[in-house]
Amino acid sequence: MYGILGTSGVEGQCRLAETTEATKLAAAASSRDPRVGLGAVAALRRLLESLEVLQVNNARTQGLSWQDIADALGVSKQAVHKKHAGTRLARRGR
Repeated sequence: MYGILGTSGVEGQCRLAETTEATKLAAAASSRDPRVGLGAVAALRRLLESLEVLQVNNARTQGLSWQDIADALGVSKQAVHKKHAGTRLARRGR
């Protein structure tokens, strides 16, 4: 629910829906049924990857360096650059 504060309208509704879905997935990930749990883990992984791309692009657009981003993610500058340098918005923020 972190993203809901300070938002309104459609953006706030989208974030609320994403938060609700993430909460459901997190609950499903602890299911005793391995098919349900593994499916939820895969869906959470996809969500996490899309959020990382969004935030790296946001950071580059706002002028953060690859080192700043790497430090925030707890990875090396080379790793974050290799993974994200080819994305459309990250390229623009160089």
